[in-house]
Amino acid sequence: MASSGEILVKELDKRASGQAFEVILDPDAKGEIPLPPPKEKKEMSLEEIQKKLEAAEERRKSHEAEVLKHLAEKREHEKEVLKKAMEENNNFSKTAEEKLNQKMEANKENRTARMAALNEKFKEKVSLTAQSAIFLRHLDVIFCNSELERISN
Repeated sequence: MASSGEILVKELDKRASGQAFEVILDPDAKGEIPLPPPKEKKEMSLEEIQKKLEAAEERRKSHEAEVLKHLAEKREHEKEVLKKAMEENNNFSKTAEEKLNQKMEANKENRTARMAALNEKFKEKVSLTAQSAIFLRHLDVIFCNSELERISN
């Protein structure tokens, strides 16, 4: 141990990896702080005790009212949020339904137009087929007549 004035150095451990020291600045100081003398408790009258109890009850009621007010505000906010969410959902549903109805109407119109075009095309084919049949009968009659003329000549 080495000492120098009020500083005391005490070697704790010596190892190959290093040394450990404890430095004591003042060996006489024990770190005790003098405590103030205990306060004398004043005797409280029944009236003072009653006032303190009433004040505590008032604080408790005030705190409870504040908590209830906060909870009511929170519930009101939750209701507003739910109402807004429901309105947005309804608006989305209406918009989606309108879009779907528009698409269905457009598809119906397109289908009707395609069917009308196909019917027109079919009528043209039927008409051409009927005309072809008449033309073939006419040719057949002409052919038969020409054969008859040839045979009779």
